[in-house]
Amino acid sequence: MAVGNPSPFKGRLAMVSWKGMYFALALFLGSFFGSIFMLGPFLPLMFISPAWYRWITDCIVATWLTLPVALLEMVCGAKVVVTGDGFVPGERSVIIMNHRTRMDWMFLWNCLLRYSYLRLEKICLKSSLKSIPGFENTKARSNEFAEKNGLKKYKYVLHPRTTGFTFVVERLRKGNNLDAIHDITVAYPQNIPQTEKHLLKGNFPKEIHFHVRRYPIETVPTSKEELQRWCRQRWEEKEERLRRFYEGGRCFSAAGKSIVPPCKSELRVLAVKCASLLYWTVFPLGMLALLYLYSFAQWYFVAMIVFFVVQQKIFGGLELIELACHQYFKKQQKFHNTKVKIN
Repeated sequence: MAVGNPSPFKGRLAMVSWKGMYFALALFLGSFFGSIFMLGPFLPLMFISPAWYRWITDCIVATWLTLPVALLEMVCGAKVVVTGDGFVPGERSVIIMNHRTRMDWMFLWNCLLRYSYLRLEKICLKSSLKSIPGFENTKARSNEFAEKNGLKKYKYVLHPRTTGFTFVVERLRKGNNLDAIHDITVAYPQNIPQTEKHLLKGNFPKEIHFHVRRYPIETVPTSKEELQRWCRQRWEEKEERLRRFYEGGRCFSAAGKSIVPPCKSELRVLAVKCASLLYWTVFPLGMLALLYLYSFAQWYFVAMIVFFVVQQKIFGGLELIELACHQYFKKQQKFHNTKVKIN
């Protein structure tokens, strides 16, 4: 029998789990075919009615957002525990959250699904989270920031950079578009996967705990300096809350179970997750069959890929085209109203 060195390719495959591969493949195929065959047909609506286009695309995207939630909980076995305050239906809110991993923004969908907020949420991330995982270089920079500004060094959170927070709150307040601020603390009592690579290897979080605090906008300071101080106070509370979490029973509630205010029942959440898994498993297979059987689907498929690539190169993304359309219609409406008033 010939004896040789093991194949490095085989070694790499062994490091990737089937759950990790399924998780990544399901998300990619769902988003890829969803963009082409679900979002694509509604693109002309952007130039006719940007408001209707945004509402429809938000609904479609929210449908896809249920998929990572279902995969994480039903396939990968993650347990989600939510405690604290609830979201008032229909209210406009800014959510602030600490980061323990680069994947927190994705795991947040597991919390928001239970409040029916997937269609409405928009996420703003620090640019460093695109390339730097969790508490590696960011922790050192947070300590440097604390030393430079005479602040206490944290163990469980990073010091918040309050500029973006105050900007968003002030702009929303100015337009009377803000009802509350929700402060969410996220913790992982067992393992904390830091990057997509950890998920690909099957290192999914076994438990994710969310603790929600709701602050009506009337209780939040108005001046920029006081608003920055208010934000820093929330992070001081997070540090203490997380210290008690990790040094104590590793749960935010005494019972160690979800204390979820009135929203979706767990039975309804389960139904949504089951429907999501079924739909997003059948949908890509159906689109592949459509491409195989019909030439018009093949031409449409190629045309949409060319369109997406070209618009990205020329305009920088669909969101910029949509914004331009929205601004154009807004100016037209303003001009029309002014003309009517003059007449």
